[in-house]
Amino acid sequence: MQSFGRRFTILNSVDSTNNYAMREVHAGLANHGDVYFAFDQTKGKGQRNKRWITQPGENITMSLLTFPVTLSPAKPFLLVAAVALGVYDFFQHYAGNMTRIKWPNDIFWGDRKAGGILIENQIRNQKWRVAVIGIGININQTHFGTISEKVISLTEIAGKKFDVIVLAKSLCKFLETRYLQLLSGKNHDILNDYISVMYKLNEEVNFRSAIIDFRAKIEGVYATGVLKTNHPEYGRLPWGAAEWVV
Repeated sequence: MQSFGRRFTILNSVDSTNNYAMREVHAGLANHGDVYFAFDQTKGKGQRNKRWITQPGENITMSLLTFPVTLSPAKPFLLVAAVALGVYDFFQHYAGNMTRIKWPNDIFWGDRKAGGILIENQIRNQKWRVAVIGIGININQTHFGTISEKVISLTEIAGKKFDVIVLAKSLCKFLETRYLQLLSGKNHDILNDYISVMYKLNEEVNFRSAIIDFRAKIEGVYATGVLKTNHPEYGRLPWGAAEWVV
């Protein structure tokens, strides 16, 4: 029986679905696979402490709770990769083969961002207590202000509107398939699948570090999440060491 989304809570408005999910954990009210979906987030979270801004009711903004106690927290990127693949599988199913994963966990269609993932973990005594998986995907929104040329939504691709609740529940099925693949120990398959759909794989892209700007060819990713490039100094590029300039 599917556990992801079996308990699917719909919130009209919340500060952040990740915050709400974590509060449920602390209150002892959360179970593995619980999903918290919000029509509106007032303080949605993105990577690098950025805010995720979305028009109310137009998109998927949700958090999924997992208790990955059987997984090793030593390699958290494998969970990131599995979740990113689940979101990729979902979006590719509806939007087609121009879907890609931009390292480490953004979903792109062509050269434009369609979604993002933020995973917040609690690890105690070298045990993975909980992972709160926040997911934002552009579904029906068509106006993005000054960043319109950098982002895209499913409705812009498909030319029709979607029921965001129906799609969010569909997403849960794709996520659980990849999560079960991870639990079964198929780390190699997950990593290979992730690499095969990486945005700009085998292409040169621009990076900006605190010291220099540089170009490097994307050659893949290691199981630790370190990006593999052909750069003589930044051949192993940890997340956060440099910003990918799109």
